[in-house]
Amino acid sequence: MTDTVEKTSLDINELKSGGFIKERQDDLFTLRIRKPAGRITSDKLKKVADVAEKYGTGLLHTTVRQSLEILHVDRAVIDSVRRELGEAGLSIASCGPRVRVPTACGGCDYNPNGITDTVKMSLEVDRLFFGTQCPHKFKISFSGCPIDCARTREMDLGFQGVVEPVWDRELCTQCGACILACEDGAIVKDDDGFPRYIPEKCIYCGDCIKVCPSSAWQDKRKGHLVRVGGKHGKHPLMAYEVAIFVGDDKVPELIRKTTEWYAGNGKKKERIGVTLTRVGLTRYLEEVIKPLGLQAITTDQERIRYWLSGNLYR
Repeated sequence: MTDTVEKTSLDINELKSGGFIKERQDDLFTLRIRKPAGRITSDKLKKVADVAEKYGTGLLHTTVRQSLEILHVDRAVIDSVRRELGEAGLSIASCGPRVRVPTACGGCDYNPNGITDTVKMSLEVDRLFFGTQCPHKFKISFSGCPIDCARTREMDLGFQGVVEPVWDRELCTQCGACILACEDGAIVKDDDGFPRYIPEKCIYCGDCIKVCPSSAWQDKRKGHLVRVGGKHGKHPLMAYEVAIFVGDDKVPELIRKTTEWYAGNGKKKERIGVTLTRVGLTRYLEEVIKPLGLQAITTDQERIRYWLSGNLYR
C-alpha cells in the first residue's frame, strides 16, 4: 500500500472538498457520490456496490439529500476508487463552501401531483453550477408541487412547482369535486350553485384541475415558486418566498445572479439566509429578483400563503 499512499498526498481539507469525508476511524473516509436529482441507473448502482465491496466493507449509506456514500474507504486506495468510478461515468460529489448537488422529487415524470419537471431542472442546474464557489455551502432543491417533498423551505435556494387555475363556466357541471378537493378554501359554492374562485387563498397546487371531470378547470400558467435563505441544522431558518411563476428558462440566470450576490454580500462561513437577515431581504429583491423581470413577492401578506408557519423560525 505504500506506493498508493504516497500518490494520495491530499490533506484532509482537500479530500473533504472533493467528496471524501474523514471518519472517526484512523485513515478511513466516506466517499460521497454525485447523484443529481437522486437518480442513478441500475448498471451504475451495481458498479457502486462492486467498488464498495472491493475498497470498503460493502456498506453504503443513502443521505437525506439523495447522495449515495461508500463507507469505510482507506485513504491509501482513494485514487483507485476515484479512477474505477470515473471509468463507469460516476463522479464524486462536493463538500465545503460551494454549490452542492441539487436534489429533486419525481416531479411530473411519473408523479400524478407533479407540476414541474424537477428532474430535468436538477440535471441542468447540476451541469451548470455544481462546485461554484460561495462563502459557505449552497444547497438547491426542486419540488414539483406544494407538497414540497424536496423541502425547498429549508434550502439556500428552492424551486417549487405551482400552477394557476382558470375556470370555464360553460364546461362546468356543478359536480362540486373542485370544492371538496381544495383544502385551502380557495373554491367555494356560490349562490347559483357554481364554484367561486378566491385567488388570494389559492396556493396553486392544481388539485382542482386534477379532479375536474369536465376540464372546466385548466392551467392558466405554470412555473416555480422561488424560496431563498433556508437551512436546517443546529440553527434552522425557514426560507423567504421571493418570486412566483418563474419559468424554467429563467432559473439558470436567477441562480447565477443569486450566487454572485451571495459572493458579494456574504461573509465567510455565513449561509445566505444569515446574509439576508443581516443586509435585508429588500436588498436581494431589488438587486436580484426585480432586475430579472420576475413576479416578485414583496409583502408578508403575499408570502404567508406559501410560508405556512415560517415566522416560527425567524
